[in-house]
Amino acid sequence: MSDAPIDTASDPAPEGRLSAEQLRSLVAAGEVHTVLLALVDMQGRLQGKQLGAHHFVADVLGEGAGACSYLLSVDVEMAPQEGLSTSDWSSGHGDFQLIPDLGSLRLAAWRPRTAICLADAVWTGGEPVAPAPREVLRGQLARLAERGWDASAATELEFIVHRESYPEAHARGYRGLTPASHHNIDYSLLGIRGAGALLDRLSAEMPRSGLELESVKGEANLGQVEINFRHDEPLAAADGHSIFKHAVKETALQEGLSATFMAKWDEREGNSCHLHFSLSDAEGPLFARDERLFQSFVAGQLACMEELTLLLAPNVNSYKRYAGHSFAPTAIAWGRDNRTCAIRVVGEGPALRLEHRAPGGDVNPYLALAAVIAAGLHGVDAELELEPAIEGNAYEAGARQLPADLPTAIARFRGSEVAAAAFGARIVGHYARAAEIELESYNSTVTDWEKARGYERL
Repeated sequence: MSDAPIDTASDPAPEGRLSAEQLRSLVAAGEVHTVLLALVDMQGRLQGKQLGAHHFVADVLGEGAGACSYLLSVDVEMAPQEGLSTSDWSSGHGDFQLIPDLGSLRLAAWRPRTAICLADAVWTGGEPVAPAPREVLRGQLARLAERGWDASAATELEFIVHRESYPEAHARGYRGLTPASHHNIDYSLLGIRGAGALLDRLSAEMPRSGLELESVKGEANLGQVEINFRHDEPLAAADGHSIFKHAVKETALQEGLSATFMAKWDEREGNSCHLHFSLSDAEGPLFARDERLFQSFVAGQLACMEELTLLLAPNVNSYKRYAGHSFAPTAIAWGRDNRTCAIRVVGEGPALRLEHRAPGGDVNPYLALAAVIAAGLHGVDAELELEPAIEGNAYEAGARQLPADLPTAIARFRGSEVAAAAFGARIVGHYARAAEIELESYNSTVTDWEKARGYERL
């Protein structure tokens, strides 16, 4: 059987996705032999099972597949934790079911004869697992739907490519890695060719997985690139973001490279993940037609940013990205086409939208988009007035500042009335505790900086 790309041109699916019947046909023809059933975890990673395609179409399509409920209560090292609402030792770490969301079914074009389908976690009896990231976002989308509103979202995702493979990077202790470029390659068409093998494959393969990349460009850090996606409804946008991020890692592995989405890899520019967001109703885009609504929605972003930053910046490392004159925001301010502000308003007419610049490359897109909706609805419901736009350098404007560290963000999130009203106490407690676990691990670790700083010197 050839491992050449599967030709689905004679059996098209919307946006490159597959229907169940199309998958059955491909499986019967021997064109797909593996299906990845993937749950998005708290860290935004894809976890799940690699299933035989015949088993998937015969059994899993209808019943789902069991998985340990600890997938939504572990840290980044997959160590089971206490104090999270989905699973702990006292509960026995039982199973929940992974139910395929067929709206996400598509080819995994970066792998031969493989399809991928995102799954929703449900308890026995069918109750959704509330803290699952896709479910958190669904809750906020339901609040929009109650008002007759839809949303459109897109992400701009940055990452840094190194010439060492993942095993080589690990063996080196992640020191002395060789970036794919050795200078600032922002907008450089020549500079991005250092990562050409990876980027060419992503550009060619992602459309066959239903992921249309609008653009690929170099960025300021060494070996850094940015991918821009087309706008889509928020759940689909977050799905595409998560699948793409996984595809980058697998493709880099296949090419003998490595890629990091850390918010702050080194002392230079960090990896961002700017979020573009707009609203519409049955008559079309709303922001340009209803200036008062737009202003209140943006005002809500500013009013709630400190208390919802945890959903935008979930890790200790996230806060090291917030630095003056770095194109990462520090000021809780807005401006028109002003990249020094946390909220940049761009576009005109039907394309009018906000760009949220606080999230980094490590963000969980479902939680970040949920935060944008929750903050915007708070602004609309409270009829908040929008403060004047910043004209000029927001770093020096004397504006309120984003939380400087993870402990501050945790405290603001735990005490947030807006978060409690939008998400419920269970979800607030779950993600606050997850961040505390991250912080506890960091605080107990002796870093290289401490050794170099504190070891006796001759």
